[in-house]
Amino acid sequence: MSSPVARGDQGTFGLDRRTELREFLRSRRARLRPEDMGLPSHGRRRVPGLRREELAQLAGVSYAYYARLEQGYGETMSAEVLDAVARALRLTEEECDHLVRLAQPERQSATRAAPSPQRLRPAVQHLLDALGVPAYVVDRRMDLLGWNRLAAAVFGDWAQLPPEERNVARLIFLSPEARDRFADPGRTALVVAGVLRTNAGKSPGDAHFSSLIEELSQRSEEFRRLWAHHEVGCGTVGDIIRMRHPLVGEFDLVHEPMALPGGAPMRLATYHAEPGSRSDEALRMLARWEMEPQH
Repeated sequence: MSSPVARGDQGTFGLDRRTELREFLRSRRARLRPEDMGLPSHGRRRVPGLRREELAQLAGVSYAYYARLEQGYGETMSAEVLDAVARALRLTEEECDHLVRLAQPERQSATRAAPSPQRLRPAVQHLLDALGVPAYVVDRRMDLLGWNRLAAAVFGDWAQLPPEERNVARLIFLSPEARDRFADPGRTALVVAGVLRTNAGKSPGDAHFSSLIEELSQRSEEFRRLWAHHEVGCGTVGDIIRMRHPLVGEFDLVHEPMALPGGAPMRLATYHAEPGSRSDEALRMLARWEMEPQH
């Protein structure tokens, strides 16, 4: 397996764009079975999934044309060809966007990475403080830019961490204490890796982003494994996340993320419990505990 952070063609986001494109397409082919696509399987296969020629047939393009795309040369491909390949691979909308960013970064030329580290506007912090649910703001790199007291009560006291360690991905993959707050940390890690992969494609030339990927790759076997799967996604609106807290035990929170308008790309992540539920009572208990004077 190639290194997640390469030093070659760094035209998109500090990772090797052509390697990323090649491995992404291969990973999408590998998850498709010929019989599911109406193709004969021809017995035992050396590698799982569709062969290149089968994918080219399904997409309606020549084998040589598709092979060139999978070699990382997507600049000369038409939008129609990329769309046909995406349909043949049964890509999701997020995966289609990721394919375009890797194959033809010039079509995404209006998207540029914001300088890191970023700062939160005071008005946004005031909004966080006024919310009655756990909430925080992250940038594309998943750096924690701001949060409220209830988020600290649920997820951990991020204020006690050095600024360079206040990053959701670093916490999930490198901090046992942070992982312990999630009842299913493996599922959380999968979502975080997908978000990071998606955001990497939106952050061309961001060396700060690449350094995070390199650090996680060197220090976390779990991250290396998930990163090699090339899954993309930003999580699902309304996802239910089961938390584990030393004071109130396990409870469920509904995740509602939203983009913040203006300036550098940032996302507000809010979490709420179903009204009247046991989880709602657990959250209220944490809120009351957070408001009590600490001795």
